[in-house]
Amino acid sequence: MKNINRITACLIAALLLGGCSQDQPAASNELLEYSNLSYDAGFDTVYAYTEFSYELQPMKDRFDTGVAMFSRFNDLFDIYHDYEGTSNLKTINDNAGIAPVKVSPEIIAMLKQAKHFYELSDGEFDVTMGNLLHLWHTYREAGITANENGTPAAVPSSEELEAAFACRGWDKIEINEAESTVYITDPCVSLDVGGIAKGFAAEEIADAIDSDDIAYANINAGRNIRTLHDKTDGSPWRIAIQNPLGEGAVIVVEMDGSSSFVTSGDYERFYTGEDGIRYHHIIDPTTQKPSDLYHSVSIVTKDSGAADCLSTALFTMSVEDGKKLLAAYTKESGDACEAVWMMDPDKTQDQEGRTVGDLFITYTENLEGRIIWP
Repeated sequence: MKNINRITACLIAALLLGGCSQDQPAASNELLEYSNLSYDAGFDTVYAYTEFSYELQPMKDRFDTGVAMFSRFNDLFDIYHDYEGTSNLKTINDNAGIAPVKVSPEIIAMLKQAKHFYELSDGEFDVTMGNLLHLWHTYREAGITANENGTPAAVPSSEELEAAFACRGWDKIEINEAESTVYITDPCVSLDVGGIAKGFAAEEIADAIDSDDIAYANINAGRNIRTLHDKTDGSPWRIAIQNPLGEGAVIVVEMDGSSSFVTSGDYERFYTGEDGIRYHHIIDPTTQKPSDLYHSVSIVTKDSGAADCLSTALFTMSVEDGKKLLAAYTKESGDACEAVWMMDPDKTQDQEGRTVGDLFITYTENLEGRIIWP
């Protein structure tokens, strides 16, 4: 693993508007800062960890634990690669219509959470439409290459989309907790858990490393942020939301204590089609195409896995329907849940908000006074 301390870690720390200092030995009553990251822990992203506590070695150990767990979750939730001695999502997909696959408890738990959010969102969040997502993935990868070479990029036909979308459904997924198996009964159905995987992993890591020995800390799992404890100086955590249309941050959101902050956006994995339209990776199950409502949706709530599911679901829903989903989640979980939507100014949906540059920003009312504007 490439664990690069100090300089590169400071770049990641900037997202949380925090500082960064070299590891320094100190007396037991002196609060130490430890920051480190790994480029190859998994999910094709950076895993970063910052902690303030009083002993250096336990902080290093907690970082190492997080990296090892993140790597394990990468292997378990991978749909493209096999790993020796591991039954993962690819194993389940490969055995669709053939046989149940014995899997780890983590896969069972993740799929149960995914199914719950499918039901809660009335199907807006659906990891069973892997066939459709794979179709778009294939076109997107080819499209990115074509765009880099300055050539037009193809777009799936409506017939291809409809055929791929027909291969989905939780009624085709059998989860046997007693036997710890998962079986896809229809050979054309496949799972794709990109909308929950990193958030679920971040929450599991937070649960594993949380300790009274930690003064306060944050996990940054590919910008799925999970904080641990209140800051000792009483100041809030400050999370910058990336400008989806350019460089830097647009606004900063404040939150307290142990919480999660997850953003879904259209600005990372996309290509421009031969029709001049930009196609990203968040697919609307209603249209079977990338949603064009927003540039980004950010969620603030306690559970990182839930935040990941909700940011994906809200990306394909109207603001009003999204607020209803947040209210339903809060009612059942007891956890406060807030959101920030960033969109083109001509897509405001008659919502109240502010225009910042070329973006219109609206948010749930409980974030009033907790947003730092430019």
